[in-house]
Amino acid sequence: MKLHVILASGSPRRRELLSGMGFDFTVADKFAVEEVFPADMEPRLVPEYLAGVKSDACPLALGAGEVLLTADTVVLLEGEILGKPRDRREAIDMLTRMQGRPHTVVTGVVLRSPVRRVAFSDTTKVWFSPLSPSEIEHYVDTCRPMDKAGAYGVQEWIGYAAIQRIEGSFYNVMGLPTQKVYVALKEFASEK
Repeated sequence: MKLHVILASGSPRRRELLSGMGFDFTVADKFAVEEVFPADMEPRLVPEYLAGVKSDACPLALGAGEVLLTADTVVLLEGEILGKPRDRREAIDMLTRMQGRPHTVVTGVVLRSPVRRVAFSDTTKVWFSPLSPSEIEHYVDTCRPMDKAGAYGVQEWIGYAAIQRIEGSFYNVMGLPTQKVYVALKEFASEK
């Protein structure tokens, strides 16, 4: 079966990664979704839960051979979720807190066709080397990471200059665990 993926995400990084995987895809029109999770939910479970919320909220009627892909990424520092920063000051604060300490990036994914739904997540551990306050401010002012969980993009200056080590998928830190997504989409494509 020929597979057509519909990406329900405004993330240019997810578009880039899906394109690099070689799948035929389009980007869904924006739709309203309230990205809220239960206050007592374990932080590691939040991304997969929110990917499910996005999938359920997407109003598209899927046809044969179509798979909707939704995803959500969070950064966890000592069990606390660091979401997208609200402003420059919060971005600088987040990056300052992460210096010299490991943090965890978790991306949850939901794939849904007219007949099947698969949900999974992937976890990557990241270590930053220390950066000076002026280096952090330079990054925030130059790259403006307000649309990124944890206030950074691994593919930007900070990734080149400050990431000492990564345990797990690099692409998961960019916003999509590509290997897991590839395997799951192949399974959808092989269905009769």
